[in-house]
Amino acid sequence: MKTATVIQRKPQGLIRESPGEKVFNVFNVLLMLVMCALFLYPLLYVLSRSVMSDAERVARPLALIPHTYDWSGYKMVLSSNSNLLNSYWVTIKRTVVGTLINLLMTSMMAYVISRRQYSLKKGFTFLLAFTMWFDGGLIPTYLLNQSLGMVNNFWVYIIPAAISPWNCFILRNFFATLPDSLEESARIDGASEAVILFRIILPLSKAALATVGLFYAVGHWNAWFDSMLYMTNNRLWSLQYILRQIIASANTSDLVAASTDASINPPTEMVRMACTVVATVPILCVYPFLQKYFVKGMLIGSVKG
Repeated sequence: MKTATVIQRKPQGLIRESPGEKVFNVFNVLLMLVMCALFLYPLLYVLSRSVMSDAERVARPLALIPHTYDWSGYKMVLSSNSNLLNSYWVTIKRTVVGTLINLLMTSMMAYVISRRQYSLKKGFTFLLAFTMWFDGGLIPTYLLNQSLGMVNNFWVYIIPAAISPWNCFILRNFFATLPDSLEESARIDGASEAVILFRIILPLSKAALATVGLFYAVGHWNAWFDSMLYMTNNRLWSLQYILRQIIASANTSDLVAASTDASINPPTEMVRMACTVVATVPILCVYPFLQKYFVKGMLIGSVKG
């Protein structure tokens, strides 16, 4: 009789690491801890300096935990007559409205240049790519927007940058990976181009739209240069431009026009740090939940999703 040989496999949990692997793991953990400390220190430094008095800041230049907490910087930043609260609303409105319009215009443009049967596809693609290499320059752009009545106009944040060529190419590549049979079936059923785009293509492209929308939203939130160019009315300044004004200036006149409480007079350094914290925390809290879309955005168009 033939005897069956039983092959016993060692459980994976019993696999022993070699001395070299143990050394590598220890070194890897230590390296990650050092990198985390390097990344966290600037954030903790700004946070501590926003509630630390001048005397303690001079006496303990590298301290991260203040002995006493002074909240006068936040009281000034968040006071009712502070421009920062109004700039918050301007930036939030710009981010929401701008991102929605960006996605609408970009998806329509990307759909057009992704259709193989469209005769002007190559021409529009070339014109779109041309704007990535050359532009009209700062002064001609300003004169154009001025002639269109965009100075001191909220829509200067939205309309001139309604379509980003790079994001448009990302969506175009993703649309091109979708099966042609979906569009052909819809055409047989009598669907128009708008129906195909909004009821078939876009629902299947949620990951791509989320990624591109995140790129647009972060860009709107961090923008400040257009406020400096086109806005003389401080009621239309964006949050990041207010922050730049406070950090660059030696006083807080750009933040508060006329303080109603004379007792609130914090040092300028404290106000700068408080402005930095207030302007950074919202996007810092949102980013961990949306980080996966940044990673996925690097692969959109390169593989079929």
